[in-house]
Amino acid sequence: MNILLFGPPGAGKGTQSSLLVERKKMRHISTGDLFRAAIKNQTPLGKEAKGYLDAGRLVPDSVTIGMVQEALNELRDDFILDGFPRNLAQADALDMILDEQKLKLDNAVFLEVSTDELVERLSGRRTCRTCGASYHVKNKPPKDGVHCDTCGGTDIYQRADDAPEAIRTRMQVYEASTRPLKEYYEKRGELRLVDGSGSEHDVYRRIEKALGC
Repeated sequence: MNILLFGPPGAGKGTQSSLLVERKKMRHISTGDLFRAAIKNQTPLGKEAKGYLDAGRLVPDSVTIGMVQEALNELRDDFILDGFPRNLAQADALDMILDEQKLKLDNAVFLEVSTDELVERLSGRRTCRTCGASYHVKNKPPKDGVHCDTCGGTDIYQRADDAPEAIRTRMQVYEASTRPLKEYYEKRGELRLVDGSGSEHDVYRRIEKALGC
């Protein structure tokens, strides 16, 4: 089964993807992970992406699409797409990539979470600057409160876009560019709406039910 997992910032896409990978042996394809790996390995697309990021500019769709295409070219397992597509142009490109690879998307799972809960989640999120591991001051702090559980680093910080004053702006951007994907996949009969509130295990059970697995 191949799925797209999407929803507003802070909806829990990364957490649920990790559970699906662990329990269903699926391959997680995250654009964030692809960018970090490509930049670290200095691939042609990574160098191009770094140039845009260093200049404070958005990475164009063509670069993002290229990275996803490379990941799908090497794919042998069922996959979860997380963070892609983000807009209708990317959705059209994904259709073309999947068709070329003789793959198909089975379900598009949308995690629905209230704005108030999203603000609480995002404003409490912290990230390890060294390895990118994610934490939350309330729900998932580092075990010793100081060191990253994954790499042992101490530089655990709040991303600028996770500050409360930035979150509302992120939601507005999301509404304008990404939310129309709901209608796109609904028309195709692939949309599965899942309540993303509550504990990660409750949400996971709802996803299982929605997927029938």
